[in-house]
Amino acid sequence: MALFLSEADVRQLLTMDLALEAVEAAHAAHGINRAIDIARQRTRTPTASLHILQGALLDEGVIGYKAYTIARAGKRFMVHLFDAASGTPLAAIEADFLGMMRTGAAGGVAAKVLSRPESAVVGLIGAGWQAQSQLEALCRVRPIRQVKLYARDAEKRHLASADFSSRCGVEVIPVETAEAAVRDCDIVVTITAAATPLFEGKWLAAGTHVNAAGSNALIRREIDEETVARAAVVCVDSRPTALREAGDLLPALEKGRLAEGQLVELGEIVAGIRPGRPNAEAITLFESQGMAIQDLAVGVRLLKLAQQQGLGAELPY
Repeated sequence: MALFLSEADVRQLLTMDLALEAVEAAHAAHGINRAIDIARQRTRTPTASLHILQGALLDEGVIGYKAYTIARAGKRFMVHLFDAASGTPLAAIEADFLGMMRTGAAGGVAAKVLSRPESAVVGLIGAGWQAQSQLEALCRVRPIRQVKLYARDAEKRHLASADFSSRCGVEVIPVETAEAAVRDCDIVVTITAAATPLFEGKWLAAGTHVNAAGSNALIRREIDEETVARAAVVCVDSRPTALREAGDLLPALEKGRLAEGQLVELGEIVAGIRPGRPNAEAITLFESQGMAIQDLAVGVRLLKLAQQQGLGAELPY
């Protein structure tokens, strides 16, 4: 019978190390055409919206989807897994924490293959829940020693700095401006809902890697055209999804300053099909929109752990 995993079950089982391994494996499979991913579909009404990501991991034997709703009452996330051979339901998983962790893990995998190995200083723009997992993942893949955190709300940036420092065991300094956060960093992360660019590309030092993780709609932008122009590598999780959703890239694409063929998929780099960072001085950019296969990869691992540990509740189908 299929298993239901609650948020409490997921929190008990899911670690960042598991999320990193799962997401990297999913992208490696995608890079060699052993995964299927369908760009996000959205249904909107005046009061709520439904978002669906679907796909399959062929070598994991799983097919499924993540569905989430957004309304004034809040957000709800669910991942559904099915056996890819028989279509039998395998699991229904509450996926708020799961989604946060897999998004952070995607940034961690991108930093692992695109940032300089010695990267130690992070500029973090954003102080929300998602920013926490971005930093946690970076600390797993790089020797991070200092983080400069900026958020418009002074109270939030001070509270988040103290919280993130305690959680990740690194120095997190609240700074007064986005420029102070970005300058002289090895890695810059943006994880906001901004509609206009958060910093100027000219502030980036040579060799910086940028993870832009908040812009998953054409009306959102976190980075400016100069950042895109300066990037020697523009990496995306999925070209079809980026072309539909990456508001950061739209101006350059529309003006012909960036071509679809220049977009490198993360899975292609992970699988060794296309090169990543060309040299130590290059600026690299990862645009994260999110993929179903990331959720499926984490979900199937959680299901196995839950079965081993006797967690979850059986569903009547």
